[in-house]
Amino acid sequence: MIHPLAQVSDQASLADDVRVDAFAVIGPNVKIGKGSWVASHAVISGPCTIGEHCQIYPFVSLGQPPQDLSYKDEPTELVIGDHNIIRESATLHRGTVRGGGVTRVGDHNLIMAYCHIAHDCKIGSNVIFANNASLAGHVHIEDGVTLGGFTLVHQFCRVGAHAYTSMGAALNRDLSPFTLATGNYARAIGINKIGLQRRGIESEVIQGLERVFRLLVHRRGHRPDEPEIVALRDCYAEVDRFVRFIEESKRGIIRTGRAAAE
Repeated sequence: MIHPLAQVSDQASLADDVRVDAFAVIGPNVKIGKGSWVASHAVISGPCTIGEHCQIYPFVSLGQPPQDLSYKDEPTELVIGDHNIIRESATLHRGTVRGGGVTRVGDHNLIMAYCHIAHDCKIGSNVIFANNASLAGHVHIEDGVTLGGFTLVHQFCRVGAHAYTSMGAALNRDLSPFTLATGNYARAIGINKIGLQRRGIESEVIQGLERVFRLLVHRRGHRPDEPEIVALRDCYAEVDRFVRFIEESKRGIIRTGRAAAE
């Protein structure tokens, strides 16, 4: 399953059925799980762990040292879960000591061509990064997020579960779960209603999310402990998740154009 023109280190550990095409380069301290494929001209450096049934396309670069001047060649790592598709020329870097030492990617993600995931990022599962979406260091992307093409995310930002960004969005603050964002710099424009419907979320839950969005994102002056918001949190776990994300945000959240103006 390893092409004779591939370069695979004797110190790499590959499952028996891993396929490695010609001119791929796999260095020491790389582990790859069963059913995975590494295409021609992909380069994987260790320490790096790749799970099962992953597809690594041509010219992908995985596990290179972080682009961080504080990095001093420490043995940090990149950990990638199962069933991930990483398309042409994407780059995913190892972590730094001050960021916990690990860049981590979950399961069932689609990372399209030319995307970049920097050091110490934490990516959930069932995430889609369209072409050229790029994350600076220490970014946290929760489950079910979709980033449109050329989306940029500032370092240390968080993007909540099932959020969605349009093409060219630039995020310099945290994006609340279930929220749509667009623009440079990004502004929130509503709840990701269509996406939630496709995921089987009930209409009453979506209506509850739309209500707290209007109160806490679109407007200012409202508080999470107001009776109406507390009642919605008690009724719907998704609303509670939305409000908790806002309460825990350290960078502040992306708001609508009106809220930003106010």
